Amino acid sequence: MIRTQSYVNVADNSGARKPMCIRVLGTGNRRYANIGDIVSAVVKEAVPNMSLKKSEVVRAVAVCVRKGMKRQNGIVLNFDDNAAVVVNQEGNPKGTRIFGPVARELRECNLARIVSLAPEVL
Repeated sequence: MIRTQSYVNVADNSGARKPMCIRVLGTGNRRYANIGDIVSAVVKEAVPNMSLKKSEVVRAVAVCVRKGMKRQNGIVLNFDDNAAVVVNQEGNPKGTRIFGPVARELRECNLARIVSLAPEVL
């Protein structure tokens, strides 16, 4: 689960290295973001000479969370770290490549573009 003030890794080549979550977007006063949820984040570290700069506010989708997520068939899915993909207002990723595995639940959240770019879907 990703909550405010938590740092996440970036799973794409958008130019951000370490964004920090500043708000979990959605209905009501949500405290935690799970796989497929959109968060608002500020870029704390960035790659030089890229489109995203330090202290820029972006939207990101959580694709990997350390907290275990239980599926309908009883399998518990958890990852090694919290990772997110930087997206634009329409939900399309800003980067052209995605690194590492992503969860199958992203397809149900209308994020098929992220699933299609990922090298492995769990």
